[in-house]
Amino acid sequence: METAMKKRRKSTLFAIRGDINRKTYVSGIVLIICLAVVFWSLLSYGNLVNRTFLPTPDQVLRQFAIQLQSSTFWHHVGISIFRVGAGFLLACLLGIPLGILAGTFRFAEALLVPPTEFIRYMPATAFIPLIMVWAGIGEWAKVIVIFIGCFFQLMLMVADNTRSVSNDLLQTSYTLGANRWQAIEKVLIPALLPDLMNTLRLIIGWAWTYLVVAELVAASSGLGFSIMKAQRFLNTDQIFVGIIAIGLLGLMTDRTFAYCHRRFFPWLEGGR
Repeated sequence: METAMKKRRKSTLFAIRGDINRKTYVSGIVLIICLAVVFWSLLSYGNLVNRTFLPTPDQVLRQFAIQLQSSTFWHHVGISIFRVGAGFLLACLLGIPLGILAGTFRFAEALLVPPTEFIRYMPATAFIPLIMVWAGIGEWAKVIVIFIGCFFQLMLMVADNTRSVSNDLLQTSYTLGANRWQAIEKVLIPALLPDLMNTLRLIIGWAWTYLVVAELVAASSGLGFSIMKAQRFLNTDQIFVGIIAIGLLGLMTDRTFAYCHRRFFPWLEGGR
């Protein structure tokens, strides 16, 4: 009996898209974190890597505790949240309507998608000299870098989300007497919202990855600035703290979108 149950659990664990219980899921997360910490400890405590370049876990924890008590650290956190939020929000305000337009009408797709496909392969860092010329070196320059990193990808993904809505839904709405704009407002947009939420969840992650790039633009504050400042003096424990702080903030926003997906679309799988 026990053997059969073990075989059944094993087959479920390695089944393609097979479900696993929450305990197994959490255990996997804890295991990979523990393995990473063990490997890090072996390298640092074992002096396999100079501690100037790879601090020990306890050094990083102590530095993290010091930074949490510093008002300067929280100022950096607040500024970085503002820059990421502003760049992401600006990308959403422009990218979502244009993406829906490009995914709905073929003439809009012909106008918007080809140039966007071309520009999205240009790294955001390549635009920094132009941004500094056009927008100066103030806050807007940093927001625009994050905007550029998000906008073109977002617009194309929203267009794909819109095109993925079943045409049968639209045809049914026409049959029931809806006109073109009613079909868009009452059928198309509500149908694409679950996929749109997942797209926004992905894009906010990209926004956080562009933060350090954005804060290369003559910054004097922000987590990216604190990382670059620590790098000049080889304060690698502070670099680790900055990286971990960005990762934790990104994880918090990711979990917020995941919660919203579960809350607003409970009938759908995903958003873990």
